Amino acid sequence: MAGWRHCAHYDQVSAYHHNNYRPLMWRFFRPYRAALFRLSRLLVFRCATHDQSLIAALQYIQRYQHTTRALLPVEIALDFASVRWQALIKTRHKLTLMLHRRHLEVCVFPYLDQGLRSGDVYVEGSEAYADYRQQLLPWAACLPRLPAYCQAVQLPATAAAFVAQLQAHLRDITQQVDRTYPMQTTLTIDAEGGPHLKRLKGQPVPPALATIEALLKARMPERHLLDILRDVHYWAGYTRHFGPPSGADPQLTDAVVRYIFTVFGYACELGASQTARHTTGPINHQLLRRLNAQHITTSKLEAALGDVSREYVRFELPFLWGSGQAAIADGTHIALLENNLLGAQHVRYGRFGGIAYHHMSDTYIALFSHFIACGVWEAVDIVDGWLKNRSALQPTILHADTHGQAEPVFGLAALLGIDLLPRMRTWQDVTFYRVAAQTPYQPIDALFTQVVDWDLIARHWQDMLQVVLSMQAGHVVPSMLLRQLGVYSRHSALYKAFSELGRVQRTIFLLTYMIDPALQQHIRAETTTVEAYHPFTDWLAFGSPFLRSGDPVEQEKRIKYRDWVANAVMLHNVVDMTKVLAALQQEGVEVPPEVAKCLSPYLTEHLKRFGQYMLDMTVQPEPIHPPRLFATTT
Repeated sequence: MAGWRHCAHYDQVSAYHHNNYRPLMWRFFRPYRAALFRLSRLLVFRCATHDQSLIAALQYIQRYQHTTRALLPVEIALDFASVRWQALIKTRHKLTLMLHRRHLEVCVFPYLDQGLRSGDVYVEGSEAYADYRQQLLPWAACLPRLPAYCQAVQLPATAAAFVAQLQAHLRDITQQVDRTYPMQTTLTIDAEGGPHLKRLKGQPVPPALATIEALLKARMPERHLLDILRDVHYWAGYTRHFGPPSGADPQLTDAVVRYIFTVFGYACELGASQTARHTTGPINHQLLRRLNAQHITTSKLEAALGDVSREYVRFELPFLWGSGQAAIADGTHIALLENNLLGAQHVRYGRFGGIAYHHMSDTYIALFSHFIACGVWEAVDIVDGWLKNRSALQPTILHADTHGQAEPVFGLAALLGIDLLPRMRTWQDVTFYRVAAQTPYQPIDALFTQVVDWDLIARHWQDMLQVVLSMQAGHVVPSMLLRQLGVYSRHSALYKAFSELGRVQRTIFLLTYMIDPALQQHIRAETTTVEAYHPFTDWLAFGSPFLRSGDPVEQEKRIKYRDWVANAVMLHNVVDMTKVLAALQQEGVEVPPEVAKCLSPYLTEHLKRFGQYMLDMTVQPEPIHPPRLFATTT
C-alpha cells in the first residue's frame, strides 16, 4: 500500500513537470468539498447555451456525492472538459472504461465557475449571475430609441455606415503615422514591429509656485473636520437626503447634528463607540449605529455627493485644474479584517483587503466609487462609474491605468460615447490591426500583425447596440456584462464582436498616442491626479488603518462616506483658497493662472482631526459668493 501511494505521488509530480497541474488539485479541493456540494444544491444552475453537458455532469457528481467508490460508470458526456481533463478523468478498469470520481469532481466545479463568469451558466433568481440575455430590451423596443441615441453619441445608425466610418478613421490615422514617422523624434519601431517611445520630461514648475504655496498655507484658516461638515451643510443642505426608510421626516431632536456626527464617525473610521466617547451632547453609540443602518444609505450618500459637486463647480479654481470633461478611474488597496466575504490577499500589495475603485474628475473631486474584491479584473468597473455618476460634472473622456486597454472595454466605451484614453506602461502584448491585408505601408508596415474582421462587426452591430441601449435604460449593469465578456468568454459571439470593435478603437488610440507627445503628457498628468487622492482619503480615515466592517454593503457605504467627506473638505479648501488668493491679489501679490493651475485642494496642514468633539450649529459661515480671480481662464 505504501508503495502504491509513492507511485501515485510520483505520477502526480511527473505530470506537473509537464505543466499539468490537474492531478495535484484534489488536496486543495478536499477541505472545501462539502461546502461546494452544499452550495451547488442550494443554487439552481441553468445552462444558457445548447451544450448541457456541464449541468449533466454536476447532477451526476451530486448523485454520487456520498459514495466511497473511486471509479464510476460512464453515464455522461465530457464535452465541456478539455482534452487533458478528459484524459485524467477517463481510466480503464478490467478493460471497461470508467470515470475517476475525484478527478471528475475537481473538474466540474472550476468549469462551473468559468461558466458563471462567462455567462454560459446562470443562477435562477440571481442578480449578478443572472442570464443577462433575458434582461436586454427586445430589439423592437430598441428601434424607437436608436435614432436619438446615435445622434447623441455621434454614431451612424446603420451597420454598413458604422463599419465604413471605422474603416475611414483607422485608414486615416494609419496613413498619418506612416507619413509622419520619418519626422518623429520620440517614436521608433524595431525590425520586429515593436514600438518604443522616449520618456518625456515633465512640465516645468513655475518659479513663483513655492512662494504662492507658502503664502497660501500660512493664511489658510485652521478648521476642524466637524466645522467643515457643518459649513457644507449650510451651503449645500446635504442632510436633507438622510432620513428613515419610510421617507418621513426624522423624529429626532437636533437631527442635523446627529447626522453630521454619524457621517464624521463612519467616514473617519472611528466607529460609533469611539465617536460617542469623544462627544458631548445628545450622542450615543446606539443612536449612531441606528442612523447609519437605517437613515443613511449608499444612494443617499451619492445624492449628497451631488450637492457638494454643484457648489464646487461654482468656483474658478477647479476649472484651472481641469476641464471637467475628463474622469480618471483607479483603484487603491483598503486593508480589511480577516474573515469577510470580499477580503483576499492582494498579489501586488502583498496585504489582505479589498479595492476601493474611484472615478475622479480632472478637477480633483470624486464622482463615484465602488468597493471590489482583490484580484477582480478592475476593467469591468470602468464604465459603471461613468453611467452611475449623478454629479454636476458629466465627463465624456475617461482615463484609466494600463488595465483599461482591454479590448471589450474599448469596444463598449466607443458605443457608449466614451473617449477612453488609458495610460500605456508596456507595449510587449500590444497588437496592431490594419484595415485590409492588401494594404501595405512603408516605414511602419512591421507594426501591423493582424487584420480587422469587419464582417464580424457588421454582423453583430445590432446585438451590440441592443446591449448598449439596454444599459442606457438601466436593464443591464456594465460591470456585469464586462465580467461576462472577460477572458472566460472566448466562445461567445458577443465577446468576439465587442473585442473586434475594441481592437479597432484601441489601434486608433495607440497610433494617435504614439505620434502625439502632448497627449502622452496629458494622460500621464491626469492619471497622476488620482494617485494623490488615495493618501488624502487615508489621512481622513484616521480612526483605523482597517475598514472594520465585514458586510459588503457596509463596506461600500464606508467608501462612499470617505468620498463624501473628502469632497466636503475639497469644497471648503477651495472656498478658503479663493479668499486667500483674492486677498493676495488685493495686496499686490501677483498670482498668475499658470501658478494657480499647479495648486491642489488636497490640503490638510490647516485641518484638525482630534480632540473632544463639539459642534456649535449657531456658528454659520458666510454664503458662497465666488469672486473672479483671473480675467481669463484657459
